[in-house]
Parts: sequence; structure tokens; C-alpha cells
Amino acid sequence: MEYELLHIHDSIESEMADLVSVDMEAISPPPEINELVFLQEHVVRTRYGCVSVAVYGDQDKPALITYPDLALNYVSCFQGLLFCPEACSLLLHNFCIYHISPPGHELGAATIDPDGPILSADDLADQIAEVLNYFGQSAVMCMGVTAGAYILALFAVKYRHRVLGLILVSPLCKAPSWTEWLYNKVMSNLLYFYGMCGVVKEILLNRYFSKEVRGSDYLPVSDIVQACQRSLDERQSLNVWRFLEAINGRHDISEGLRKLHCRSLIFVGDMSPFHSEALHMASKLDRRFSALVEVQACGSMVTEEQPHAMLTPLEYFLMGYGLYRPSKLSVSPRSPLSPTCISPELYSPESMGLKLKPIKTRISVEM
Repeated sequence: MEYELLHIHDSIESEMADLVSVDMEAISPPPEINELVFLQEHVVRTRYGCVSVAVYGDQDKPALITYPDLALNYVSCFQGLLFCPEACSLLLHNFCIYHISPPGHELGAATIDPDGPILSADDLADQIAEVLNYFGQSAVMCMGVTAGAYILALFAVKYRHRVLGLILVSPLCKAPSWTEWLYNKVMSNLLYFYGMCGVVKEILLNRYFSKEVRGSDYLPVSDIVQACQRSLDERQSLNVWRFLEAINGRHDISEGLRKLHCRSLIFVGDMSPFHSEALHMASKLDRRFSALVEVQACGSMVTEEQPHAMLTPLEYFLMGYGLYRPSKLSVSPRSPLSPTCISPELYSPESMGLKLKPIKTRISVEM
């Protein structure tokens, strides 16, 4: 990180290329379960401004809320997982998914009023509570990636009674180190003065993906990275700058994590720049209720780079709540996910099917 920081300004292009707007289709499930899925876009007004929520599935089912990483939205952060038929059937059989976008990160978003206040991480967590109130949801399952994982973990610390479980991918929980803070400040300045330029996109892609999928002299750039590059072109740079400022000003929630008693499942790629941060977070959570899955040969965004590696741990995790993936797809009744339905023995590590130590999920990579 320090090496890249020293060379960032040498890489800034003298002439910024015109940004290309690319229309991306809204996320949709595999064809065989299309008839089960309803997708609705909502704009929810809160004290902290408007927030876009894509509601995906049967609203009579329990709620799973998602929150993406910096400069991403539900399409660019979770479509890999939801395009995996087994994972899609597991999640949609049991949940209605509420994809919450950071302010100004939704598809087709306009630039947020520059005179509007810059929200803090705490403001974003409180905003989630207002979104849940709008939809009449009292307690939810949460899934977030990196910056989004921090917002959801902070939400869980502040509103413990409203979180049934946490599924966190390459999460953050400490205040930024001096190196990360300075690195983010450089990216913040580039976003503010130059927009979503080539250097910013390179920094973000390094944040999301492993070297293997980003390409090299011997390997082509993967399709998922190319799709992510196109989606970054659609982001309004000042909206991304606002979210980055919130994340760069975050505070340490390590001690608050100790008080959580909801079950937690952490995924992290072993090539993620936030690998050590995820290990630290896992060490702070109650080991009786949490498990860590390390995915080999993977960057931060496991949901896109290796979503298949998440399936088995997710199945075991959700079995602890009495949830399961149907052997064949059919319209299902409301899933039994509520505190009164969860027996204490299901909170044991054995019920999760996961050991209380990092699980190395080895994935073969074709060269």
C-alpha cells in the first residue's frame, strides 16, 4: 500500500478521458426461478436524506438486508452471489432481500446536493434503522461487504435487538490506520478534483479483487473485473467521495462487538488488503456464536470473485435458524426465522457445522 501511494501521482493521466455511461440490467435471478421473484425499487425518505432500496422477493418472508462496499451497489456487489443458482435458491427460499444502496450509489443516481451535509458512518447506520421502520421490519439478517460490512456491524452494535445475524465479507471494524487514512485521503482528493479517473478505478479494483482476476502480462482481465470497471464509470464521483469520507472517519467498534450475541459468519479472501482486519474482528466476536471462513486465492469481494465458496458455509449457518435450501424449487411458505423459533442449542458451534478456527476454503484456479 505504501509503495502504491508513492507512485499514485506519477500515474495520473494528463488528460482525463470522458466518462462512458453504460446501461446495466437490473439484477435478476437465474431463469428457472424468475417466477418466484418480485423486484421493486423504493426511494425512502429519512432524516438523513433519501436512500434507494431494491426489494427482491416475497415481502411476507423474513428480511435480509445488504449493504455494498465503496463505489458499488447491489448489482455490482451481489449479483455474482445471486447469479449462483444454489445460493439464489437458498436465499430467496428463506428471505426477502432488501438491497440498501449508500446515498447516491444506486443505478442512475444524480449527484447529491453539494450543500447537503456529509453523513458520518453513524448517520448511515441510523439511516438503516429508519429504512427498516419504513418497511415495518423489526429484526433482520444482515449481509455487507467491507465498508458496507462496517456500516451493518455498527448498526448491530447500536441496535442489537434488531439484528438476528451478521454475514460479513472482508469486514472493517477498527478505525483506519495511518496508512489507510492517508491512502483514502489521496483517493478522496482524486475523486473530488478529477472524478472517477483511471487512477481511482485502479485503486478500487485493487481493493476489490485479487491479482489473478485483475489480469497481468500472462492473464487477461476477467469478465467480472471488466463489468466492475464499467459500473464504476456510472458512479457519480462526488457521491462516492461522500461515502469515502464517512468510512475514513469511522471509529473503532471492537469493544461493541464483544456485546453482540447474534450469530455471525465472516468471509474473507486471503488476498484481501483487509485480511488482517477481518481476523481482528473475528477475534473480538463471541466465539460461541461466530465463525470465520478464509477463501484462498481471492480478494475482498468474495461475493463476486468466488461466490460458490460461500454456499456451503451459508447453508450450515442458516440451518442454525431452521432454514434450508429446497431440493427443488417451489413456492414456499414463510420461513421460520424469528427469535421465538430459535432454540438455544442452535447457537452452538456444532450446529453451525463450522469449527471455531479459520476454515481454509481451497479453490482451484485454472491458469
